[in-house]
Amino acid sequence: MFFDVSIAKEIWAAKYRFGGKDGLPGDADFDATAARVAAAAAGNESDIERPIWQARFEDAIAKMQFIPAGRILAGAGTDRAVTLFNCFVMGTIPDSLEGIFDHLKQAALTMQQGGGVGMDFSTIRPRGAEVKGVGSDASGPLSFMDCWDSMCRTVHSAGARRGAMMGCLRIDHPDIEDFIDAKRDGARFRNFNLSVLVSDAFMAALEQDGEWPLAFDGTIYRTVQARALWDRLMQATYDVAEPGVIFIDRVNQKNNLAYCETISASNPCGEQMLPPYGACLLGSINLAALVDNPFEEGAAIDEASLADLTATAIRFLDNIIDISRYPLAEQEAEAKAKRRIGLGITGLADALLFCGRAYGSEAAIQLTERWLTVIRDAAYRASARLAEEKGAFPLYDAAMLDQPNLLALDAETRALISSHGLRNGCLTSIAPTGTTSLLAGNVSSGVEPVFAYSYQRRILNPDGSARHETVEDYALRAWRQVKGDAVPPDDLFVSAQSLDPAAHVRMQAAAQALIDSSISKTVNVPEDISFDDFSDVYLDGYRRGCKGLTTYRPNSVTGSVLSVAPVEEPAQSQPVLEQRDEALEGTTYKLKWPDSAHAVYVTINNIDADGAVRPFEIFINSKNMEHYAWTLGLTRMISAVFRRGGDVSFVADELKAVFDPRGGSWMNGKYVPSLLAAIGGIIEKHLHQFAPGQLELPVIPRAAPASQAAAPGGPICPQCSATGMIREEGCNKCLECGYSKCG
Repeated sequence: MFFDVSIAKEIWAAKYRFGGKDGLPGDADFDATAARVAAAAAGNESDIERPIWQARFEDAIAKMQFIPAGRILAGAGTDRAVTLFNCFVMGTIPDSLEGIFDHLKQAALTMQQGGGVGMDFSTIRPRGAEVKGVGSDASGPLSFMDCWDSMCRTVHSAGARRGAMMGCLRIDHPDIEDFIDAKRDGARFRNFNLSVLVSDAFMAALEQDGEWPLAFDGTIYRTVQARALWDRLMQATYDVAEPGVIFIDRVNQKNNLAYCETISASNPCGEQMLPPYGACLLGSINLAALVDNPFEEGAAIDEASLADLTATAIRFLDNIIDISRYPLAEQEAEAKAKRRIGLGITGLADALLFCGRAYGSEAAIQLTERWLTVIRDAAYRASARLAEEKGAFPLYDAAMLDQPNLLALDAETRALISSHGLRNGCLTSIAPTGTTSLLAGNVSSGVEPVFAYSYQRRILNPDGSARHETVEDYALRAWRQVKGDAVPPDDLFVSAQSLDPAAHVRMQAAAQALIDSSISKTVNVPEDISFDDFSDVYLDGYRRGCKGLTTYRPNSVTGSVLSVAPVEEPAQSQPVLEQRDEALEGTTYKLKWPDSAHAVYVTINNIDADGAVRPFEIFINSKNMEHYAWTLGLTRMISAVFRRGGDVSFVADELKAVFDPRGGSWMNGKYVPSLLAAIGGIIEKHLHQFAPGQLELPVIPRAAPASQAAAPGGPICPQCSATGMIREEGCNKCLECGYSKCG
């Protein structure tokens, strides 16, 4: 059922199909992809066991019952110089200039091979602190985060996969207030997700309405009211959707490996809290593909089959640890010492629908807990049997049996672990499954509710005209196969927008209690939610045992995410462009680029359209004729985008990401990777003059009935330039082309 959806075929062809290289055959179809990946993973087995496990791996992947993470699907068995691990947390950053830039280099090398990175910047002294020996003041962690942000843009522009980073700062760091407010500047830290590391001590101070010291290296810089700091954090998240919150003490208290590591950061999407140089290796069990008799009496998942599939997935991921490349030796040593993996789920909401449970209901919570209990117990039993066969992970200690996750296991499983140890230090997490859920036929993503049951996807025809194709959720298509024309009941087919925020949190907390690491999930809240109710979402999550929380409320900085309405095909194939007035007002900016003997002048003219002023055209002039051809082409293309209206901020973003292999330049204290990037900065500066709301930003509805088709109408996708980006699992996702970025 999954490959009868055109978007699944396109995702496979664009992201996961191997085209062949150096005598290795290309993938003719998805079955060939499954065979390639299975053969690579089974290559770590003995000669006798290899064909047995290769067949099991291939069967599970080909049926989309087990979906390895995208890095594995794209890279395993290709001989490409890439890592099969999705994300890493980098080493502890030293509080010295040399050490900071050594770690910046390590992050760049990791991202070059396709790995996302997370960092804790709490170890860098605050802004204004004395730098002994040089007679100057420190610039603080945020200034160095700017360097990481520029590096990420540069590495991506040089041809690597689009980068993703997580930046963390402790809530007691003296620069925490600046960190909290950083994303209010829409141009800063565009390649970062941000999270505040919130301690139990702070939550206690908040409960007692007490004071909270901001300190570094034993020195208290000042004291603030805990309530005021919390409200500042909540207000920033309410206004611009960041920072997120990580309850860091809970993370460490419930870590299987607490006896040999301390965690202070997470990977970019928050599902893997990791120690220095820790790596996350991901895969998901597709629950939607396992339900027998969907929408019929007795619809269920066979729990014995689910346990067997879990054991197969654990063995597969354990093998990947040994066949993967690692960007850094430190990452390889950490991965092989603890053999941490992250088996999760996808298609949960669809599977619940098949069984007649509405996401967020008490019945859905109970069934979710039942399925995850089967997966948890089967995962630990499989890892213990692997330890018996291949040996426990090198840092295994019987102290693990006293950790909370293992204390919850049944006596039989604990006895098996006691006898043989464990092959893997941590076993489960629930990661974003953005493009792999589309690959599986548009099943619901990860642990999330269905975002939109139906929406319109714009596709360009070979002649340049456009058509619209309806993309439907996997469960909605199954409903029609079983129920025909019967209308799906709204009380069953709930969506991310129609759910009460408390229902989101209840589902996340129920899953978290059965997961070793953490969960990547976005709690979508309505735009008109009150600030007090919004703040209560985080307090509710803390009280229910969540390890972290991310919310999304439509706002003027990140935009709205989806408008729901039927799409009408235009009567003409080309859009009507606004007519230019004879005289327009604008601004000319002078740009001096070091490689050019002559200044570059950038003129941007505005137009008043029904009382709203917005950019209409751009001209670039210089005495240096070397740039004439590309500047002329560039101005015509950008002007065409301006004239079509809508949110045009992506133009600046794309230009700012352009990397010049000959080198960039430092301008006004910031590194600019190319002349085009400098022009992008000018466009961004020009756009800042417009008040929020003057550039078109559509509004998200409170609820989206299952029977309605959704037309993308939100922020612009940087890959296909379509509107309709959504925020889910801590990631930006495009409903048109399948683009996904956690950052």
